[in-house]
Amino acid sequence: MIIVTTDKIEGKRIVKTLGLVRGSTIRARHVGHDIMAMLRNLVGGEITDYTKMLAESREQAVSRMIEHARTLGADAIVGTRFVTSMVMSGAAELLVYGTAVITEDAAK
Repeated sequence: MIIVTTDKIEGKRIVKTLGLVRGSTIRARHVGHDIMAMLRNLVGGEITDYTKMLAESREQAVSRMIEHARTLGADAIVGTRFVTSMVMSGAAELLVYGTAVITEDAAK
């Protein structure tokens, strides 16, 4: 599966647009991690627990988007975007979306 943030894929031609595909996950903070984050905030530096949590969330959301695209028969997703929103205190949704397409080599 080719996934790009652009509307076109170099060397490919979009032959069919299948529509919007998306994947999301909602994650809550962990009290223990919040305490460590507050301490890290005092001395500065990366909050690695949150970095790891957000990376895992992005991967899970992308995997769900790819699964959605495959059910439509897509071989690529263009115009990919990430959005986050707070759903309640201490919990946020990470959403990724794009347009599922079928492509062929541009030389054809």
